[in-house]
Amino acid sequence: MKIFVKDNNVDQALRFLKKKMQREGLLREMKAHTFYEKPSEKRVREKAEAVRRARKLARKKAQREGLIPMPKPKPRPVRPSNPFAASAAPKTPAA
Repeated sequence: MKIFVKDNNVDQALRFLKKKMQREGLLREMKAHTFYEKPSEKRVREKAEAVRRARKLARKKAQREGLIPMPKPKPRPVRPSNPFAASAAPKTPAA
């Protein structure tokens, strides 16, 4: 795994590295290897994960087929406009 540092911005590179590691599941794996996990506990955990995946897959399939409603989209926060950005046309009040 390679992360390139642009313009000596190490903080941004670290954030990118953490996101990439989380996406690939490395953080979860490192946390799992912190302590010994008994084989019986591992079987129980893996079975629970499989059940969770199967339920999620069935829920997504039912949503696609229209059996259950799609989740409501999360409202996006409204960002204030940048007062320093150059605008193409100045805003004039409507009469």
